[in-house]
Amino acid sequence: MLDTIIKYLKSSGVYGWEVNDVKTNGWEFYFIRHELDQHRAKNVEHINVKVYQQSEDGGSIGFAIAEIAPTASERDIEKLVSGLAYRATLVENRPFTLTPPVEGNTSEGKASDIADISADFIRTMSELPETEGEDINSYEIFTSDVSHRLITSTGIDYTEHYPSSMIEVIVNARHGEHEIELYRSYYSGTCDASGLKRDLVRTMNYGRDRLIAKPTPVNGKINVLFSGENACQIYNYFSERMNAALVYRQMSDYEIGKPICEEFTGDRVTVKALRELANSSENHAFDAEGAVIRDVVMIEDGVAKQFLGGRMFSFYLGLENSFNPNNIEVTGGTRTEEELRVGRYLEAVEFSDFQVDEITGDIFGEIRLAYLHDGDQTTPVTGGSISGSMNDFVGSMLMSKNSAQYNSMKIPALTLFRNVTVTGAEN
Repeated sequence: MLDTIIKYLKSSGVYGWEVNDVKTNGWEFYFIRHELDQHRAKNVEHINVKVYQQSEDGGSIGFAIAEIAPTASERDIEKLVSGLAYRATLVENRPFTLTPPVEGNTSEGKASDIADISADFIRTMSELPETEGEDINSYEIFTSDVSHRLITSTGIDYTEHYPSSMIEVIVNARHGEHEIELYRSYYSGTCDASGLKRDLVRTMNYGRDRLIAKPTPVNGKINVLFSGENACQIYNYFSERMNAALVYRQMSDYEIGKPICEEFTGDRVTVKALRELANSSENHAFDAEGAVIRDVVMIEDGVAKQFLGGRMFSFYLGLENSFNPNNIEVTGGTRTEEELRVGRYLEAVEFSDFQVDEITGDIFGEIRLAYLHDGDQTTPVTGGSISGSMNDFVGSMLMSKNSAQYNSMKIPALTLFRNVTVTGAEN
């Protein structure tokens, strides 16, 4: 199949092309409570083709992308390549060069043992400390060995193998005649048994507290402590503003060598792009355009150091050896958990939706569950919302020394914003 696709790409007369061939060999398990309801194996392949066209005068380059089915006929392939070649002429971007190959062998990895990975997930779920009030309703496990091959017109021919897993869990909590369900999904490379168990126990507690939560009082401005996966949205803000596309489009005002805010009264973030992060499902050797991924410090102690991104915008900015990062690690916290948990504050743990706009810096979240801490008293609350702007929080935010990992992101376990607007739900 790949030989046929490449044959038509070479004869199409296009400026350049890329073929990403991803094969997934996986197992799936569906449990009701802890009883296996059904299971199946899967073996799928996705072939994505990207075609580049240069204008006759060389003043612009366009591109078009499409997926080709592994079962496509030769006629279908020829027609699709021809269509891509035409569509690419309808797009006009400033000229840029395509990613060249690097010296040496970038192909790496070996097939993952999905039987062992699946067994680890099943064993971890069976060891959860359930109670009469909080337990597991159902869960689905997906484990895969992924093979990714990239071939390009510039001479790249790379192959990598990596594990990719996902588990979906429904947690039940009951209090009197009332019952609630909480949904969770976790992505990882292999099974992070301790992390999965810790988060699901926490989720069962959240379900219990959600049933007895009171309406969020009108707080006006209050310190808010973020914990859990929602905090990833906060730190995505920093990595996205270091993206070459946003910088080139002037949607980010970060400048290399300059602080990311005018004044710091809190902790200063350090943001790193990592080639590998333990148990991440995104441990890739290269990105979709063939750029080799490596460890790079993007922001250091609150100062912008290195922009990263796709080939086109990186070329426009004159970036050498740039790439699209997959794993992100954020450090810079100076406080212990005890030092952050002082005074009166709201710890937000569950949102119906939580957003951080990487362009405007606006944050917003509808509270499903939070804990209002006031001295020795802690009250579960629900309803209302959180709002504000990262522009007001970047310089004063406080972070814990200890970290928590959520698949491809490793971030401070606790993040404190001061004087956040919290709309109450009390009548």
